[in-house]
Amino acid sequence: MTGAVEPVAAEVADGLPTRERLWAMLAIGIAMSMAVLDGAIVNVALPVMARDLQVSPGAAIFVTNGYQLAVTAALLPLASLGDILGYKRVYCTGLALFAAASLACALAGSLPVLVAARIVQGLGAAGIMSVNIALVRFIYPHRMIGRGVGTMALIVAIASAAGPSVAAAVLSVASWPWLFLVNVPLGLAALTLATRMLPVTPRSGARFDALSALLNALFFGLLITGVDGLGEPGRSGTALALLAGAVLVGTAFVWMQARLPAPLLPIDLLRIPVFALSMVSSVCSFSAQMMAYVALPFYFQDVLHLTSTQTGVLMTPWPIAIAVIAPFAGRLADRYPPGLLGGIGLVALSAGLALMASAPPDASPLAIALRLTLCGLGFGLFQSPNNKVIITSAPRERSGGASGMQSTARLLGQSLGAAVVAVIFGYLHTGGTATVLWLASALALTGAVASGLRVRR
Repeated sequence: MTGAVEPVAAEVADGLPTRERLWAMLAIGIAMSMAVLDGAIVNVALPVMARDLQVSPGAAIFVTNGYQLAVTAALLPLASLGDILGYKRVYCTGLALFAAASLACALAGSLPVLVAARIVQGLGAAGIMSVNIALVRFIYPHRMIGRGVGTMALIVAIASAAGPSVAAAVLSVASWPWLFLVNVPLGLAALTLATRMLPVTPRSGARFDALSALLNALFFGLLITGVDGLGEPGRSGTALALLAGAVLVGTAFVWMQARLPAPLLPIDLLRIPVFALSMVSSVCSFSAQMMAYVALPFYFQDVLHLTSTQTGVLMTPWPIAIAVIAPFAGRLADRYPPGLLGGIGLVALSAGLALMASAPPDASPLAIALRLTLCGLGFGLFQSPNNKVIITSAPRERSGGASGMQSTARLLGQSLGAAVVAVIFGYLHTGGTATVLWLASALALTGAVASGLRVRR
């Protein structure tokens, strides 16, 4: 870029200077906030969108599902492109695509156009999410990577917590297209910073494997669609057929990847024990968190008879606790074994979920808030150290693959967690909340065991 300050790879061998590092993290922070927020704020506006576009609520859900599927299916292919073309190029392209698609979403006059724009927006978000942790590895010196990862965890936690409030604030003064329009100036500002301040990273020079990318997209599409359908009794047959197709495609996909020198699915990284254990911990933790996030509002409203506003307030301690602890957890990960920190964090998460599962029906709001705070502190203590292990246990030239796997594990865990709740509620209705929370507690404890096994390695 003409006139842009672009540190070459040799200059970022051990991170950027402090001033450039701050500007680079600001660019990443803005982009990640938009991508995470858009995954949350649209859910609040779905009823309004359905009325304005004159479609059924069931049809409007494709506005959310199209985005989620596009993100999940594109993460690994774009992470691979990051290794091939450079992380900065993939990141900036994804950011530009996200901003342009946001404008298209705002201007959409029908549901098919809106869903199509959301799919493109999801591809842009995947470009942002797939390589953000890889870029952190080149922005921060090695001794401070935990701090950088902790900062990213803080940004994601704040964006996740703020999603419903931001949506409510925008909708109170404007129509739903403004939920997307606000991304345009923010995206342009982040893109300007990113083109000037993000480091130029080494390129692998490998060729992009289009067949692997297609199989990857097909596998995740079948898997997520099938798992989602398990929660609807009328679709169970179709859901099982989709899952069977996912098994067949997934088997062929893994078989192909195992024979490639630079696979799109980083099987070579999964052969590193500490990396594989980190993936297990990540999927377990995000599944447990999502199961609680989905089930608890039903418990609050159907059992405790709280209003929607009270439910939103009562859910707030969890993400606030993550935001408070995440930066400190990142700093601790630079000094102490991340596997130990992650294990302690997931034990705390498991304990908090168990306390919620065994809470009496007349539990006070303060007692519930303290339990959820323990959950948030435990999850926050786990997340930053775990992400540091994921990115630093991989060779530096495979940082893109590691970053893509980190994001894929998060989204896969969240999708599976939500699906498990749907299945349990399908059979036990909202009376199955305690069952969901006990299962989430067991998953968190499983993740803690996997995290603890990394200490000796």
